[in-house]
Amino acid sequence: MVMRARAMGLSSIRREVLVSAVFTALLVASILLLPSLLLTGAGPIRWPSLSPSKDAGIGEEEEQQARYPVTFAYLISASTGDASRAARLLAALYHPGNSYLLHLDREAPAEEHRRLAELVSGRGVYARAGNVWIVGRPNLVTYRGPTMLTTTLHAVAVLLRLRRRWDWFINLSASDYPLVTQDDLMEAFAGLPRDLNFIQHTSHLGWKIKKRARPVILDTALYEDGRAELIRPVNISTNLRRLPTAFKLFTGSPIQAETIAVGNGKAKHARIRPPILSRAMTTLSRAGSAWTMLSRAFAEYVTMGWDDNLPRTLLLYHANIVSSPEFYFQTVACNSRRFRNATVNHDLHFIRWDTPPKQHPLYLTARDYRRMLLSGAAFARKFRDGDPVLDRIDRDILRRRDPAAHFAYGGWCSEAGDQNGGAALCSNPQEPGRRGAVKPGAGSRRLKAMLRKTLSPRNFRRQQCR
Repeated sequence: MVMRARAMGLSSIRREVLVSAVFTALLVASILLLPSLLLTGAGPIRWPSLSPSKDAGIGEEEEQQARYPVTFAYLISASTGDASRAARLLAALYHPGNSYLLHLDREAPAEEHRRLAELVSGRGVYARAGNVWIVGRPNLVTYRGPTMLTTTLHAVAVLLRLRRRWDWFINLSASDYPLVTQDDLMEAFAGLPRDLNFIQHTSHLGWKIKKRARPVILDTALYEDGRAELIRPVNISTNLRRLPTAFKLFTGSPIQAETIAVGNGKAKHARIRPPILSRAMTTLSRAGSAWTMLSRAFAEYVTMGWDDNLPRTLLLYHANIVSSPEFYFQTVACNSRRFRNATVNHDLHFIRWDTPPKQHPLYLTARDYRRMLLSGAAFARKFRDGDPVLDRIDRDILRRRDPAAHFAYGGWCSEAGDQNGGAALCSNPQEPGRRGAVKPGAGSRRLKAMLRKTLSPRNFRRQQCR
């Protein structure tokens, strides 16, 4: 009996030791693996994309893009009825060195989502380059609401996770259109510091204090399925909040305008208040801009914010502000010690406004074509679907003889002359001898001239975060 008891005791001790050893091993393993699990997540997100048949690792992706001077990541946002426009804009912007993410509002019918996928998948070049993606689980977006802002931040996070090299993030809507080729854009930005952010901004809120900054709103798309609108509580007269004191609000300029008077082939620039603008002038009013060009470093900052908690704090504040996309990036950049000195007071857009500015900009037509060129801007908005001026931009600026079949002119997609009957060689983006080639044109010279003026010592610091 004593021997049996001793045996049972030893067996029990061994089991306890074994259990303790196993538990300790599991604990150590979990501690070692936890950082890896936190960094990698449950696995890569399977976004619907047009990928090459062979998945490229990060080394291959970098090698494919390394020869281009700079590259860009685009978000193209579209809503109901915009599938064709988004596909046309994508083709006008396309370059194999860039990355493209398309977001069609969840409110759009399923048939339109299928239509967009068909239009994109119909271009074999996209699949061969593997640099075009469509958001498979789109967001419900409220115009002027925080869901428009969170959709942009979502896109930034996706483009960062795709493991492709890019230097700047650009967000556009389906009603935008480029005024330069991508080779022009690459050439113009190749010599600039990579930490510059192009965000139209001012701290002089003007009428926006009463209409935008102080009213508290709710975006129904945050908490209701299938309903996207901004609402205000019943007590609208008292539903106002004071301006913040922990940080300073910035937005697009509510009163200043840049005018271009066209005459005798010369352009004259002036900055005056909209109410006294002549009708003969084109008003490029800075009435607020949600369209920006963000450096990769700033994109990482607003997405992850490891330097400090400012991006998340301001995101929560802007959840209840009218037109938060016109405030958020401006306020983050100008309140950040790291990025305030790298913020350029320009959004690279040509936009026409009424005098005084109204809620929406004016539609651009053929009458604005010369003014668009004189502005030196990289993009313009907003255009009606199928407006003839888009065909002229395709033909004269982007050199796309047939928008339905051709891409913009560039080193990777230039005419072959007599070798191929004058057809553009755009079918193979990785063709030896073309990959990495850049062929800028007149658009690059116009854009460079505008950037030199904007970044001159006289203008850059004087208009920065004030």
